[in-house]
Amino acid sequence: MAGGLVMVPLLACSVVALAIIIERFWTLQRKRIVPDNLVAQVWQWAQSGALDERRVQALRSGSPLGRVLAAGILHRDADRQLMKESIEEVGRLEVFALGRYISVLGTIASISPLLGLLGTVMGMIRIFSAVTKQGVSDPSILAGGISEALITTATGLAVAIPALLFYRYFNRRVEGFVVAMEAEALKLVEALQTRGPRAVDSAA
Repeated sequence: MAGGLVMVPLLACSVVALAIIIERFWTLQRKRIVPDNLVAQVWQWAQSGALDERRVQALRSGSPLGRVLAAGILHRDADRQLMKESIEEVGRLEVFALGRYISVLGTIASISPLLGLLGTVMGMIRIFSAVTKQGVSDPSILAGGISEALITTATGLAVAIPALLFYRYFNRRVEGFVVAMEAEALKLVEALQTRGPRAVDSAA
């Protein structure tokens, strides 16, 4: 309340940022995105003739990496280029999904200091208006304006700094998952195109 009306959007930004951080921490777990030994398991299914439609659907529903691999499996009898293109197309969609809400976190990191600055300006305006009308005879009015300016500035920075840190952290985490999915998809392409387990074993 001491910070004025600007505190309302700042508090809203803090709540949204916290919700996104918690949701992204839960979603962007490695075991959910790039499960271990998934390519080797797919290859075992292919070798044993168990890579049927039910297995492909299980891959699609299991993880982003599974959906990328499933795109390649559906074109395993086509040429290498078509197989890679289908993987890349699905991969782009998965990358977009992995980055969901992260841009909102970046926006909050950008606008929160500006909102704090707006509160500072409004507090200064209040001070000068009070001086113009009443002079400097009432220190409490001046103190109230200065307090409003400092509170909003501090709140804006308090919201922006962690939001920016987590924005960059999650971006780097998504980039790491993208590289990992590309590597795993390449293993599958090599294995299915060469029709031998050596490609999977050597790349693992």
